[in-house]
This record gives sequence, C-alpha cells and structure tokens, in this order.
Amino acid sequence: MKVTIVGAGNVGASCADVISYRGIASEVVLLDIKEGFAEGKAMDISQCATNTGFNTKLIGVTNDYAKTANSDVVVITSGIPRKPGMTREELIGINAGIVKSVVENVLTHSPNTIIVVVSNPMDTMTYLALKASGIPKNRIIGMGGALDSSRFRYYLSKALDVPSNDISAMVIGGHGDTTMIPLTRLASYNGIPVSEFLSEDALAKVAADTMVGGATLTGLLGTSAWYAPGASVAYLVDSILNNQKKMIACSVFLDGEYGQSDICIGVPCIIGKNGLESIVSISLNDAEKALFAKSADAVRNMNADLKSVLS
Repeated sequence: MKVTIVGAGNVGASCADVISYRGIASEVVLLDIKEGFAEGKAMDISQCATNTGFNTKLIGVTNDYAKTANSDVVVITSGIPRKPGMTREELIGINAGIVKSVVENVLTHSPNTIIVVVSNPMDTMTYLALKASGIPKNRIIGMGGALDSSRFRYYLSKALDVPSNDISAMVIGGHGDTTMIPLTRLASYNGIPVSEFLSEDALAKVAADTMVGGATLTGLLGTSAWYAPGASVAYLVDSILNNQKKMIACSVFLDGEYGQSDICIGVPCIIGKNGLESIVSISLNDAEKALFAKSADAVRNMNADLKSVLS
C-alpha cells in the first residue's frame, strides 16, 4: 500500500513518521515545494529504521508529483500553519489556492486515490477538494474530528485522572474553536457515562478546554501542533488501508444527514477501504441539534469565500 503526504512540515513529517513506524503502509512519499526539504525529512525518518524496526520505504521529493503515482491514499497538509492570534478562517485565502492545485496534481497521477484533507480551515478545504475534483464524496475526507476527539478524550482523562484509552468520546461539528461540539452527554469511561463521575461544571470546563485545544497549543508552541495531528492522520489512514471500519468523526459531505446539505462538516463515520463507508446517525438532543445547526452556518459562511476559487 502506498501513501503520499503533500507537505513536509511538522504535521506532514510527523504523519510520515507514525505511518512508517507502525508499518501502516509499505511505501510513503513525502512531497514538498521547498527544495530538498522533503528529502531531508524522509532521510531523517528512514535513519530511525534500524533502531525502531520498521521496513517502510520512505522517499522525499521536491514538487515531483510523478513520484506519487498510484497512491492508495493522499494526505494534504499543505498550506501555511496557523500563527498565534490567527483564526483558521483567516487562512482560507492563502490555503484555498494551494489545496486546489495539490488536488489537481495528485489526481493526475493517482485518479483512484482517497484524499485526506488536513489543511486549514479544514472543513472548507475539504469542501473545496470535493467540488474542485468532482470525484465521489466517499473519497474526500477531512481529518479534524479525529484530532478534536483525541483532545476531548485527553481533557476528560485529566479531569477523571484515568488513562485516555479508557475514555470513549467524540467531537462533531466544524473543526474550529467556536464551531466544534464535544458530546459530553455521550462520553463514557469504560462504558459508564462520565457524568457519573464529573459535575456539570467540570464537564463544561472539559468541553471549553477541548474547543480551544488547538489555540492553546499554538500559544504555547508559537505554531500549530504536530504530534497529535500527525498521529490522528495515521489513525485515519490505517482504518482506510486495512479496511478496519472504525467509527471516526470526520468532515465529509452531507446530503440531508443531520439536517444539512451541500456542506462538509464533522460527523461520526465508518472509515474503510472505500474511504467513507457510511455516515452514522446518532440521536442528538435539542440543544445539540441547535449547536450543530449553528456550527454548519459558520462553516457555510466560510465556504462562501470559495466562490472565486471554484469559478
């Protein structure tokens, strides 16, 4: 199985590292526009092989899309990272042109690939990739919900003082500080609702911390996070390549599901060899439905800025 990662920055390189180390793909191509940058990252990661025991073939290339031919999955991390004080929305003007160009180039050499979008603003970039490419909606997936859900589980584990792997929790809605919806009502600790252990105020704090999880790290690091995003991408790619059919919150195109149409936004999905295998319908209460509708409105407003790119 072959995976291409476009963008050899922190997130792309971290993703390549996890995919290689875990043996998720037999071949990984890391591509970047900066001369020698992807080659250097690929070489550095490959030199870990004898000490960590992986056999994945990893190569780096400078803007040579021919080397990406016949990729089963293409991950797009290209674009400028979010800087302190910058919202994901502010990235749209710069990153839209980049993502559209990348999609066109990868599909020229891998017409049957499944595309995973990481570039921000992620929901809008996923929508752009779908509309610009014209390929079936099951083959365009935005990664954000997987990352947001991992952060939600982290904050719940801290509040409960238990391992995060014992927590089941999901974030739906837009991948943004004000648009994501941590589903505290449905979160559980080894099958027991977390509300049995945490007060309403404590759960509200967990949800609030989750929503600004990305911004918190940006403030601390001076740039966007990369370890957790890279691992979240690898988790999603693993479910695709190995047909694991995991339920993962992803940004996908809705056509009536959850009362929304003509939008890409985070919902529970079954992810397998065909990419999006199905959208899982869960019963939201009235408050959650209202939050989801508000989130969709915000994402749709951002999508309106794509008119010039898609025309």
